[in-house]
Amino acid sequence: MNKRKISCTQLEKFYYYAFPMQAVLVTCKDKDNKTNAITIAWHCPISKKPPLYGISVAPNRYSSDLIKKSKEFVINFLPFDFVEKVNFCGTHSGRNVDKIQQSNLTLIPSKEVTTPSIQESYSILECRLKESISLGDHTFFVGEVVNISSDEDAFLEHVLENKHIQPTFYLGENIYTTIGHSREEF
Repeated sequence: MNKRKISCTQLEKFYYYAFPMQAVLVTCKDKDNKTNAITIAWHCPISKKPPLYGISVAPNRYSSDLIKKSKEFVINFLPFDFVEKVNFCGTHSGRNVDKIQQSNLTLIPSKEVTTPSIQESYSILECRLKESISLGDHTFFVGEVVNISSDEDAFLEHVLENKHIQPTFYLGENIYTTIGHSREEF
C-alpha cells in the first residue's frame, strides 16, 4: 500500500489519524451539584495498580473547571443507540445549556463519588482526581478508578460482548460509527 506524505499544514490535525476512538460521556458537577456531561474521545487507561484512567480536556471547556474543583469525574460508556445524545453533549456548552435535561439522559447516584452516573451507560468508571497535568493545549486529568459498574450482559469475563453492545466511536468532524458483530478469538 502506498503512503502519502502529510503536508505541514495538515499536521495540526495529526490526531485524526488515530481515530476512531471510543467516545464517552464524562459527568462532573458544579458547587451547586448541577451535573454536566462532556463528550470525550481522548481518554485511556494508564495503570492497573493503582487503577488509573486519564481524560484530556481543553482548559477553556466548562467541565475542566468543574473537575478541578470537585476533584472527581465519572466516565460513562454509552452504546451507539445514544449517539445523538453523545454528539449533543459534545457540541454544546454546559455553561449555557443543561445538557442532561436537553438530551433526556437519566442520572443515577454513583456508588463511591458524589458525581452522578448516566443510567443509559453499559459501563461506568467512577474516578477521584489524582492529578491534573497541563500538556500543550489540554489538561490531562488522571483519575483513580474507585468503582466500576456495568450491565450484566455487556461483558463476558471482562471482554466486551459486541454481540449485545455496540460502543460509540468518534471519527472526527462530528462523525460517529460503531463496531460490527464479527470477532476473532486467538
